[in-house]
Amino acid sequence: MHRDQAWAAVDDYFTAELVQEDQALRDTAAGDVRSTAPGIAVSAPQGKLLALLAEMIGARRVLEFGTLAGYSTLWLARAVGPTGQVLSLELQEQNAAVARQSLAAAGVGDRVEIRVGPAVETSAALVAERPDPFDLVFIDADKPNNPTYLEATMALTRPGSVIVLDNVTRQGRVADPDSSAPDAVGVRTALRMVAEDPRLDATALQTVGVKGWDGFALIYRRS
Repeated sequence: MHRDQAWAAVDDYFTAELVQEDQALRDTAAGDVRSTAPGIAVSAPQGKLLALLAEMIGARRVLEFGTLAGYSTLWLARAVGPTGQVLSLELQEQNAAVARQSLAAAGVGDRVEIRVGPAVETSAALVAERPDPFDLVFIDADKPNNPTYLEATMALTRPGSVIVLDNVTRQGRVADPDSSAPDAVGVRTALRMVAEDPRLDATALQTVGVKGWDGFALIYRRS
């Protein structure tokens, strides 16, 4: 079996054994083909990880950068419960429409708000609103703007909040100082911001699976 096939097979095993997607999750995942970027949503094990993190910290307010077809959004919406809220920032109205339909069908549409537009702009507008702090933030939008998203996140969270920065390996380019690819630079800059901010503590993990070679940073706001 080819390495990538083995990675996917193990993810499938974990999904069947531990994640056990229901029909609403499968239907939301299927909606990915109607999005503008099929195939880049989180995997089922990754979705459940987000939900478990939210539940572990008792999150009731979650901010998401990058809705796509709403698969990770559904996991988070279920985790915050009927009194919680997920605010998701999405660039494309096409994706937002697909996500809203799936989330409504899953019975969580009333606890999710999707704001459409460039996340650099919608997050800045959100900061200006001075909302109650978010307990968990999932950053999974365009990678070159990660530093801007992290800066906004710091204005929108509190001590005890958790931040997940997705897709940090960039196929190894993140560790190549000679790589000037905008996505790698965006990730490196954000991680350097985290490392230099005394309010934050973090680690990052490489992963393999149906998403290939991937990874995420887990960031804890201590103060």
